[in-house]
Amino acid sequence: MTDRPDPGRWLWYTYGGRLPDRYREWVRHDTTGPTWLARHAARVVVQALPVVAAAFVLLWLFTPVPVWMIAGVLVLGLLLGLFYTLGSARDLVLVRLARHGFPPDVVPPPTRVLPEDAGRPRQ
Repeated sequence: MTDRPDPGRWLWYTYGGRLPDRYREWVRHDTTGPTWLARHAARVVVQALPVVAAAFVLLWLFTPVPVWMIAGVLVLGLLLGLFYTLGSARDLVLVRLARHGFPPDVVPPPTRVLPEDAGRPRQ
């Protein structure tokens, strides 16, 4: 098994930082392995949590809106951001791979999560 980054380095990596070369194979696994999309979604949620938490506190302190409504709106906003980010996940993974020194011809994750013929009627 390859070296895994500690939690501090993983946060650095999550926010776009470059890891040392000894984590190169872990980065390849993280971005091209079978669970690449779930890992990408987890990174997006971790990136958004400080902003969502700050927005929650500010809205709770300075508006008369009920807490359940603030939480609901922020969760919906997080889901919408996740939806749009997952739409460009493959391109973001290619950028992450390039940042870690992988050539442009490295095998990225598939463009679609479902097979090409998943939406077509059977004949």
